[in-house]
Amino acid sequence: MSDDRAVDRATETFVAHRNLLFTVAYEMLGSAADAEDVLQETWLRWVEVDLDQVRDQRAYLVRITTRQALNRLRTMSRRKESYVGPWLPEPLLTTPDVAQDVELAESVSMAVLLVLETLSPTERAVFVLREVFDVGYDEIAAAIDKTPAAVRQIAHRARRHVDARRPRAVVSPRRTRAAVESFVRALEDGDVQGLLDVLAPEVVYMGDGGGVKHAALRPIVGADKVARLLAGGLARNTVPITLVPTMVNGSPALALHRDGELDCIIAASVEAGLISGLYVVRNPEKLSRITTETPLTRG
Repeated sequence: MSDDRAVDRATETFVAHRNLLFTVAYEMLGSAADAEDVLQETWLRWVEVDLDQVRDQRAYLVRITTRQALNRLRTMSRRKESYVGPWLPEPLLTTPDVAQDVELAESVSMAVLLVLETLSPTERAVFVLREVFDVGYDEIAAAIDKTPAAVRQIAHRARRHVDARRPRAVVSPRRTRAAVESFVRALEDGDVQGLLDVLAPEVVYMGDGGGVKHAALRPIVGADKVARLLAGGLARNTVPITLVPTMVNGSPALALHRDGELDCIIAASVEAGLISGLYVVRNPEKLSRITTETPLTRG
């Protein structure tokens, strides 16, 4: 077979699985920019593979992507040590079908991605592959150079860790949307009591300015503190503010514009009809994906 034909075959297969590979990389990294770099590295290795010797091309591509993402994840861990203030995942403007896949939407939510940040790189890789994409233990073992028995132990440990920290129950899109709509009304009116009514008592507010934009340098906890922070911030603002509903990481969110320019994305996690987490991403480097829908898939 000619080299050109081999490249064509490799390209066709890679493109067919690209959305899946991006989703794997993004869930492991929480960064679309780094996920794209991982896909580029995956492609460079894939095009050198003799496809006639590959029994399951999808599994082989996932294996390459996982190894490259693990390498990148270890590098990112060192970067985050010097990050200014809280580090939040890069928000993605997602296609409507992501919200319809409840498990996928939960797995890419800000709340769950932040829980995954508390895992070791290997634990995160195993959890993502096993719990989100239902990859077999043998395939995971080949991807991370562990025995299947070791992978089972890691999967059990990671699952227990995540289950103890993730939102207690998956909330329907309708209830999430209703909570966010109530939050918007209260925010636009500067209504502190309205904010208190929609915020969970122990709500956590996190802001990510990356040292470039002003943001709280540590999480703020408690409905009263968060409500007064939000209402006070808007009251002190001197330029027109608009809040545009959008879908970020499979859930309702807000794009806040100051004087017509995108300032931040406000993502929320909702439990029992109340907002339990607010994640405000202001770092400009993390807002590039908010103008174009990003297709994610588990298939």
